[in-house]
Amino acid sequence: MLATFSASPASAHPGRTAADGCHNNRSAGERHCHNGSSKPLRASGAAPRDYFPNCASARAAGVAPLRKGQRGYGRHLDRDNDGIACET
Repeated sequence: MLATFSASPASAHPGRTAADGCHNNRSAGERHCHNGSSKPLRASGAAPRDYFPNCASARAAGVAPLRKGQRGYGRHLDRDNDGIACET
């Protein structure tokens, strides 16, 4: 049996994506998506952010606590895995 594999944009590299199909590219400092959007998304000071590296940054932005499904929620922010991040 011969198996053929082809690369698709969604599997171009390893890594997790958020619910919207996007993730941060740490080396380039930008956010990009695998859902057909070709334009990288950059967080600006006034716009709500999709990613917070820690709860301190979420609190500083005034968005904590974050609930699962909300922009900015990440499992890495939810210590007790109850669906509510940065609650204390």
